[in-house]
Amino acid sequence: MSQTETLAFRRMCRQFRWLAIFMVLSVGALAAAMAWVFPPLYALVHREPLRADQMLGATIWNLPIACYLFAVWTIGQTLGELANGRLIQAALPPALRRVGIALGVGGLISVFGVTNLMRLVGQTKGGYLHFDVAGMTLGMIGGAVFLLGRVMDQALAAQAELDEMI
Repeated sequence: MSQTETLAFRRMCRQFRWLAIFMVLSVGALAAAMAWVFPPLYALVHREPLRADQMLGATIWNLPIACYLFAVWTIGQTLGELANGRLIQAALPPALRRVGIALGVGGLISVFGVTNLMRLVGQTKGGYLHFDVAGMTLGMIGGAVFLLGRVMDQALAAQAELDEMI
């Protein structure tokens, strides 16, 4: 890669890092407001009692969002490291593992956790499994990304061993 291409790549990494920060902060703030700020304001304006079960339900509903935002934050952090000159071989495997775990856990919570926790707190009735195709897909992609991170770790270890032999 030429010097110009390297600088362009680093500039794009910085831009994507700031995009990730903006996304995490804006979506996180909106999710938090929907769960914890707007219900008390609504109760105040309409002079109704505050229903903690609604706030708990909204918090449970947002659990997968927290996992997905952690994945986006990790991607932004990694892109920031690449923009500062860290080698891709060093930055990518741990980032892939963290993103994979976050997506996998978010998918599992979306499919199995949200429905059952909502049933537990009395917010919904129905089945034990929520057929959230997007959550299932993200969970599977998360598992694959995690495995790719492990494969990259093993490949880098094998390369280091071969480099020592030379």
